[in-house]
Amino acid sequence: MTSIDVTEVSTHTDVWCSPRWIHPTFLPASGSSAVRISLMPSAQTHEIPAASRLENIRYAIRDLACVADELTRQGHKVVPLNIGDPLNFDFHTPPHIIEAVYKAMRDGKNGYAPSPGIPVALEAIRGEAARKGITTVRDVFVTSGVSETVDACISALVNPGEDILTPRPDYPLYSAILCKLGIALNTYDLNEDDAWQPELADIERKVTPHTRGIVLINPNNPTGSLCTRQMLEQVAELARRHNLLVFSDEIYDKLILEDTPHIAFASVAPDVPCVTFGGMSKNYLVPGWRIGWGIVSGEAAAVKSYTDGVQRLLRARLCANHPEQYAIKPALEGPQDHLVEVQRKLRSRRDLTQKWCEATPRVSCVAPRGAFYAYPKIDIPESDEIFVKELIRQKHVMVVHGSGFGQKPGTQHFRIVFLPDEQTLTKAYAGIADFIRERYGKP
Repeated sequence: MTSIDVTEVSTHTDVWCSPRWIHPTFLPASGSSAVRISLMPSAQTHEIPAASRLENIRYAIRDLACVADELTRQGHKVVPLNIGDPLNFDFHTPPHIIEAVYKAMRDGKNGYAPSPGIPVALEAIRGEAARKGITTVRDVFVTSGVSETVDACISALVNPGEDILTPRPDYPLYSAILCKLGIALNTYDLNEDDAWQPELADIERKVTPHTRGIVLINPNNPTGSLCTRQMLEQVAELARRHNLLVFSDEIYDKLILEDTPHIAFASVAPDVPCVTFGGMSKNYLVPGWRIGWGIVSGEAAAVKSYTDGVQRLLRARLCANHPEQYAIKPALEGPQDHLVEVQRKLRSRRDLTQKWCEATPRVSCVAPRGAFYAYPKIDIPESDEIFVKELIRQKHVMVVHGSGFGQKPGTQHFRIVFLPDEQTLTKAYAGIADFIRERYGKP
């Protein structure tokens, strides 16, 4: 006979069973076609812990939102200089790409798409690669935002015990993905005294036999820096010597604030294995659509196995958003008029930001050359995390602490998103200057 253990049930449940399945102890005196057993909950509660590898995952840009939410509930208006979403301010999605997605939806393009992306989008991305000077394209694919591109491409490369080099400071997504995979961080410094260019000597020191790749963010988030051609050539030579795959994050490549054009890494080093990350979020003002892509280049034999691995991951997750992919061709090949106005606004707001940094005691800043971020250095006697949290509470201006992006020990920074209009920025900067003076006094 089989008995039933009723001591470890998490919720109260009534169960009806056939008598032939029940131990005689549980049967009633008279015959019955079914027996009702009441299963009572256990008094003991067992915690379900999160994976320990997640303990070091932080996302400083959004982690500060809880402080701002508290102030918002109290009726205060917080100026958000923390999240790089142009549509929160006076920027607008180009109408022709909205129409392309609307038409795709009306035309029934609402089912699954091919895992790599729809053919018309892939063809347009190849055309964009050619315009960027990338001549050895081996594969292209569409993802749910560049975040998924980064995740898939890193996941397809590193094994346990291996690593990739990431910049310090960097965009926190990279460290989060590596922590998720259980991969130890291996960071190289950007040189603030050299316009935030990568420190080649530090990269050389950090490369080990277990290093598989290196990340370049160009234009850089959070510093707004641009890599020079000479720097890209030197990184390429280092990658050749150490057999590294280069991840070149170029999501802001059309938001250049100087007359100097953006240079794609893969155009400088066509032989070096590289994945160029691109997408529509920033350049085409649709961050909520989550459309990104990867362009694999280099010697065909060198990248074939790796590319096959990326494609296996893409098939496993089915596909990226389908109707939004129909905006890729009209975005890349259609009118680019919106970029003229976007760049005009960003240059004006960058200049305002830089003048404020230069005029404010305890603050200095390397002038941003791309994207819409500034990364001022601040001379204060406490952590930059305390600085930004108290700034939110006292002046209702939200920036992001430099330690949330990683920085050299002993330095303090904060990141500014200068997307708001000049009037909003001027008011916010006055609040920050008052806070610095009131809290720290003159240096």
